Order: sequence, then C-alpha cells, then structure tokens
Amino acid sequence: MAPVLQLKSITKRFPGVLANDHIDLTLQQGEILALLGENGAGKTTLMNILYGLYQPDEGEIWVREKKISVHSPTDAIRAGIGMVHQHFMLIPVFTVTENVMLGEESLRYGDFLDRPKAAARIREISTKYGLEVDPDTYIRDLPVGVQQRVEIIKLLYREADILIFDEPTAVLTPQEADELFEIMRLLVKQGKSIIFITHKLREVLEVADRIMVIRRGAVVGETTPKDADREKLAAMMVGRAVNLEVEKESATPGDVVLEVRDLEVANDQKQIMVEGVSFEIRAGEILGLAGVQGNGQTELVDAITGMRRPTSGSIRLLGETVTYATPRKFTEMGSAHVPEDRQKDGLVLSFSIADNLILNTYYKEPFARGVIRQEKAILANAERLIEQFDVRTPGPLIHVGALSGGNQQKVIVARELSRPIKLLVASQPTRGLDVGSIEYIHSQIVKKRDEGCAVLVASSELDEIMELSDRIAVMYRGKIIAIVNAGEVTKQEVGLLMAGVQIDLTDAGRKKGRVKVESTF
Repeated sequence: MAPVLQLKSITKRFPGVLANDHIDLTLQQGEILALLGENGAGKTTLMNILYGLYQPDEGEIWVREKKISVHSPTDAIRAGIGMVHQHFMLIPVFTVTENVMLGEESLRYGDFLDRPKAAARIREISTKYGLEVDPDTYIRDLPVGVQQRVEIIKLLYREADILIFDEPTAVLTPQEADELFEIMRLLVKQGKSIIFITHKLREVLEVADRIMVIRRGAVVGETTPKDADREKLAAMMVGRAVNLEVEKESATPGDVVLEVRDLEVANDQKQIMVEGVSFEIRAGEILGLAGVQGNGQTELVDAITGMRRPTSGSIRLLGETVTYATPRKFTEMGSAHVPEDRQKDGLVLSFSIADNLILNTYYKEPFARGVIRQEKAILANAERLIEQFDVRTPGPLIHVGALSGGNQQKVIVARELSRPIKLLVASQPTRGLDVGSIEYIHSQIVKKRDEGCAVLVASSELDEIMELSDRIAVMYRGKIIAIVNAGEVTKQEVGLLMAGVQIDLTDAGRKKGRVKVESTF
C-alpha cells in the first residue's frame, strides 16, 4: 500500500544551524509514527515545514502519491494535514465552538454565525472519537487536558486525516496522557494517520507503531517498540549510553531551611486552593510534592516564592518570616525558582538568551556597575552557561522565544542553578526535556542537595518524584494528606494517595511494615 505521506530529502537551514539535513520520512494510513529526538534535534522544524509554517530549502512533500506545495497552514489543511502545537492556539475568552469555527465559519441568515450547527458537529465529533467536550464552555474554564481535546476537534472539524501532535503530553498529567493515547488509538482505528513528536521513551514504547529517531537534524535510525527498549532509544537519541536512573546517596539533613505553617492560599478566582498546609524542608534533603495537577501545588509554590500572597499562615526562610516577601527578596536570600510555566513566569520571550540568563542578577556585579550594563560580562556568562547546560542555539544573542520549549527550560535551569543557593524550588523542572537533559538536570538537583541546599520539587511525573525525593508530600484537594519517606513507599501507594485514597501506611499487614507517615492533615 502506498504511503499517505512522504517527505523526500527535506533540508532547512537557519543562520548558524542546519536544522534538517536531507530527511526522508514515510507515513502509512492508520499508523502512529513517533518522531523521537533531543530538544533542538529538528523534529518540530520538520513538522513546521510539513504544516506550511516554514519553507524548506530543499526537498519535496508528497501526499497520497501527489507532490504538493505547502506555503501556509491553509495549504496544509486543504491537503488534509492538521497540527496540534505544543503551546495551544486557543483564545481563552471564546467558547469551544467559537474557537473551533475560527477560519471555518458557517453562516445563517446571511451574516450571522451558525453556532448551533457548529456545536452540533462538535458534539458529533466528540462522540465519534471519545473527546467529550462541551461546545458551550469557555476555553479559560477548561483544564489543560480538555483544551488539548479542543485542538484535536479543530483538526477533525476541518476533516484532516494526517494529524501531527507536537509534544502533546508536555503539559499533561499522567492520567491525561493516558487518555490522550486512547484517543490516538481510536483515531487511527477510524483511518487517521498520526505523527507523534516526543522525547518521552515510555510513551513511544506504549503508543507508537514505528519509531524514527532524529539527532542534530539528521535521521539516525528507525525501529519498532517490539525491537527496542528505553536504553536503546536513549542511546540513539543522545549518541551515548544514558543513565535512566537517578544516582544519589542517602540524604543527611541539617537545619531547617524552609518552614511552612497552616498556610492558606487562594487562586485568581478567590477560591481556596491551599488549605492549612504545614511542612518543613531541611538543608541537604529533597522534598517531592506529588499530586495530580490542580490540587493546589501551583498556588503553594507561588506563595512560597513570593508570586502570590497567602490569605493566612506563615512562611519562614532561614529563620526569617517571609510570608509576604517579594520574588526579589526571595532571590536575594539565596533561593532559586524554576517556575511551572516557563513562558509566562520564567522568561521574557522578546529578550535575548544572554539577558534571560541574568534576569534576577542584572543589577549586580559583574553584570552592572551602577546603572551601566557590562556587556562583556553578560556575554561571557551566557556563553559559559550555554555550553555547560547544552542549550541548542546559534548564539547567546538569539531571542529566547525562538528556542524550542526544552531549550527554553534549559535557560531557566541554567540561570537558577548556576549561583550559590540555600533553597531550590523547582516546579516541573524537566517538563519538555529529553532524556539526556533530564539526566543532567536531575544530577544538578542532587548536586545542590549534596552541597547542603534544601530542595522542593513539585512534579506531576510520579517517576521523577519517586527517583529524586528523600521524602514525599502528597497533595490532594489543597491539603497535604501524607508525608512519607521515599524509600519506604511504593509507586502504587503514592499513586493511590494522589487519587485521594486513604491508606494506612503503618498497617502491620504491609509487606515491609516500616513506612512511617510523618504527618496527616
């Protein structure tokens, strides 16, 4: 059977970078092809060419044995190609129906939008593909996982049958990711074909029919899940053996660095999202904050780092009360913050990489003398950190918004971990990163712990929490329902706690019988 899609010798160059180097790709009908590679390997560039956002310097695109020219997304959609971007293209103040209709409006009575007709079609698509979305809901009121369903519905509404998913699980919880995989399987059963861009090995092995690996702009191999494992895929991606397990010695906790007592925090809608939370973190230990997204972790981290004012309770850092301190005060007391939303809270996208690397130290020596910027020092700092943290970029003066999501994350981590700190608060620290980068970031977090830093890691990746943490605090509906020693609890037990299931972890009937619940609220 002829492939539904062929890319032949696609080549794309940017100043100083060969992003795609004569790439050949085929996609069969009813197939999920995983496009696997490191951050900056060229995966998204290749798909942006297919979707008409970039023009190739060389190469051809064939759809159903017909050569086509794709000069814009409109051309791609006409050819039956649709793309779900890593950062959603939705308008928060519009309803689901209004977002889906954009650019494909149907009218009635001459000049009026036919919303009922569009809503009826959205319900039909939702039922057929198991997407379950209310057409009348505003986007701003939908969780991230449901917003992604809206993006998929937009493609199906336009009758696309070649679907591109660019890092679709980067902002999803494990449960939402599993739901997405079920939707993808149903889509291919209905005759759709999918290209799945990712760097997550577990997901590739779970959902892909075929795997194509790109490294530094070139295809380095193809395989299938039955012929591969995580170690083989990691080595293909990075070009060397990768340690997929976190290596660390037992913690030796010291004095209390961060103390949170009876903290209550509201969200932007004045709803209480953190209710009576208490815990402490000592020097030389990592406390993992586990929980399904939306259970108060975001608001808790915002309050600790000065980005949100608590409604009650107290926060003490190094013995000083900082309940209502500013982010600058937090930083100047020797703390670092890797925020959950890198584009909103971690970077200024229109600034250069060099400037983003000094966002919280730009007014200090050696980067400034009085009000005079020291350009040589700023540039030297950027060049050093770009090399140390393997940020894939043509140079330090490139706008950080032009980088891939994973490389943007590396810029933040480089900035925050490259200075002496007493407390590190890291929220989703490896979101969007490939296995090689995850290995490096995890090693740096453990290094900070071993240097005597207190570390709080909030992550929706349960594997990350289990591997990094010395203790684990589980949040459910705004409360910490248990704090346990990481080495004395199973992944399944933590997963149950995250779902709100009450477990007697001190039950003598447990096999190990030695887990101690330090706190329950």
